[in-house]
Amino acid sequence: MRRLPVYFLLDTSGSMNGEPIQALNNALSGMINSLRSDAQASETLWISIITFDRVVNEISPLTELPLFQLPEIICPPSGPTNTGKALELLFEKVTKEVKKGSPTQKGDWRPLLFVFTDGKPSDLQLYAEMIPKIKSLNFGSIVGCAAGSLADNSKLKELAETVVHLDTADSSTLKQFFKWVSDTIEHGNKSMGTIDTVALPAPPSEVHLVI
Repeated sequence: MRRLPVYFLLDTSGSMNGEPIQALNNALSGMINSLRSDAQASETLWISIITFDRVVNEISPLTELPLFQLPEIICPPSGPTNTGKALELLFEKVTKEVKKGSPTQKGDWRPLLFVFTDGKPSDLQLYAEMIPKIKSLNFGSIVGCAAGSLADNSKLKELAETVVHLDTADSSTLKQFFKWVSDTIEHGNKSMGTIDTVALPAPPSEVHLVI
């Protein structure tokens, strides 16, 4: 069975401390439960989660959905947002983990990438350097989510072809966003092999597309 690898880059910098990080944990848990109810997703979906603040951590290595265990995501009380370092680790992981096709076997489906942040990169030079490298990895779709008034849509637009903005990072809004992510993954999973890129479903009212 060909795999659909899905990578999440999640901002855990100091501004996410408190209610936002609790809301993120709850929303992710709901997303995983929703995906598990889809039989096809259980067969093909593999998930990886990388968090970034002052340090970058692969808190969940690429794991098939039936065996995936979501750890509690925590964040420091303060600190920078090292998005560039997160992209650096992502590049290393995707290069090693996503199987390429060959004359004798089919490779994985084109991976999906979701980047969530409530701020902007602290390591701007590295972030800029990594963007063309990430784009060279041939993702099926890269979706950026900017949450709250301090999140920078323009920086995400440099990386992702689709950027959405959430007015807040509270429990209700994040639940709606990750429900949309779940729908996007399921839609992409069912369309693999028929289209080159993933057509995103219409987002709910809480999720604003950035044009």
